[in-house]
Amino acid sequence: KDKRSRFWGVYKRVAEEHDGEFLERYTTDMDIVLIFSGLFSAVSTGFIVAMESNLDPDPGDTTNALLKQLVQIGLGNLAKAGTAPADPASTWSPSASAVRIQLVAYASLSMSLLAAFGAVLGKQW
Repeated sequence: KDKRSRFWGVYKRVAEEHDGEFLERYTTDMDIVLIFSGLFSAVSTGFIVAMESNLDPDPGDTTNALLKQLVQIGLGNLAKAGTAPADPASTWSPSASAVRIQLVAYASLSMSLLAAFGAVLGKQW
């Protein structure tokens, strides 16, 4: 064999070793990213579900207002009871801090799912 064919043979062997090590290292790194992002997404989802009640009015307030109105009607105080049913939920709005916290929670969940998607694409490539 001449020197050029020997060079390319050595080059091919060294390149295959390097590529194999490279792929093995990054495959395990992507596995770690997938595991971490999956666990983080599960925990984030749990917190989001728990905080979801902060964005809705308390149904107990509506029940109490309607019961108070029924008691007023039962006692004959139609003027105090009013003509429209009581609905305290119509004036309720979530606090600004609750909205901000939910925004950050949804953003972190989105980024975690995006990282998992990127890792899956990287593993398939």
